[in-house]
Amino acid sequence: MKPYIRSGILKYVFADIFSTLIGWILFFLFRKIYIEDFSVSNLDLLLVADKQFFLGIIIIPLGWVLSFWMLGFYTNIYRKSRINELAKTFLVIAVGVIILFFTVMLDDRIVDYRDYYISVGFLLIAQFLLTGIFRSIVLTNSKQQLIHKKVGFNTLIIGGNTRAIEIYKEITKNNFQGYNVVGFVDTNGNSTNGLAEHLTCLGKLLNLQDLIQKYDVEEVVIAIETSEHPRLNNIINLMVNRNVIIKLIPDTFDILSGSTRMNHLLGAAFIEIYPELMSQWQYNFKRLADIFVSVVVILLLSPVYLFCIFRIKISSQGNIFYKQERIGVHGKPFTIYKFRSMKEDAEINGPALSNHDDERITPFGKVMRKWRLDELPQFFNVLKGEMSLVGPRPERQFFIDQLVQLTPDYVNIQRAKPGITSYGMVKFGYASTVDEMIVRMKFDLLYIENMSLMLDLKIMLYTVKTIWQGKGK
Repeated sequence: MKPYIRSGILKYVFADIFSTLIGWILFFLFRKIYIEDFSVSNLDLLLVADKQFFLGIIIIPLGWVLSFWMLGFYTNIYRKSRINELAKTFLVIAVGVIILFFTVMLDDRIVDYRDYYISVGFLLIAQFLLTGIFRSIVLTNSKQQLIHKKVGFNTLIIGGNTRAIEIYKEITKNNFQGYNVVGFVDTNGNSTNGLAEHLTCLGKLLNLQDLIQKYDVEEVVIAIETSEHPRLNNIINLMVNRNVIIKLIPDTFDILSGSTRMNHLLGAAFIEIYPELMSQWQYNFKRLADIFVSVVVILLLSPVYLFCIFRIKISSQGNIFYKQERIGVHGKPFTIYKFRSMKEDAEINGPALSNHDDERITPFGKVMRKWRLDELPQFFNVLKGEMSLVGPRPERQFFIDQLVQLTPDYVNIQRAKPGITSYGMVKFGYASTVDEMIVRMKFDLLYIENMSLMLDLKIMLYTVKTIWQGKGK
């Protein structure tokens, strides 16, 4: 994360802490003076003696900030829309106020039930106005930084002919969206319409991945000509593991089909492909669920872990655990852990996929595979953040190279963090050949395009059902 983005998020957090603190103080004074009818002259003594007041100063702002974090507010403030942010802020504060009513206000001393409504209304209005005002100040300041080019998003244009020139002029005409165009990549070597007069040609498509890394590119605008559209899929596949926002120029069909996103009234409209597959709040809840379920499984199934360790040790020679390098999200390698279910020298002749009748599998290994007990150590991978409960199964680079040769779209699998179970495992099961891996890949791609917490829950329930029935393939 760039320093200015981190700084902007911290400003947002401090603004929320300050606004929720002031909101709680004003609400506390309002309750005491208006609802409980305390004398203003004795209020200073009351505040010193009231434990609730001091607990609230600590707990209430902390609770609000934690809630805002869980719901995904603390992301790059330079990409936020002020109107959308205010609308989401109001909804979250409205729900939060209702929760505070049942946890804090319900035991107030009141004369009339209308006092409850007045208290809730006061807290809602005060907290929303304070939070909204301070957030608007921070966001307005961030927009000014973009307009005056104090900060910006390193942007690369792919293309060099008429469409590329048009889009370059449009996105640099005003700088509301913070484009910092570092150069362009020529797609065919025959760009003749003048983009080189405005920008530096940094190289060809073959150099694209290296250029993204070298220039720390955050956004890529694909502005190729209509005649080059058959190459579009290959161009996108070159970038799916580079954690960049991909923007495409829409045609009339794209606009009418609803594919085009217009996030800024005065900015250019694009079809946008984000590296994030879910909203930030879903990512946060998914990670918390990963941690919670992994801890519960490890603790509750610790006798099963010990039993597997004991049986592996006495049933075959070799290590208890099997460690292997796999490729994770965005192509990053990590070490996966399993209970060893094969003979120690199973791959002495090189990497090889297994099947149900594989002679390399030990007798107890077959039992573990049937009930998927060999996967249990992967809950430690989940705790480390290398895997998730649900996600495409990670593969070795040896097989990935073969898969990419047969189907370049396989690189899209690495957009998601790998999982212990997946939609491909539920629908297909273990793959014993590269062809079967391609079939299973289609289910995993379908999962990636429809990724959500609810879909994860369904996949986990089906996985539990499969394990319970002993149908592990």
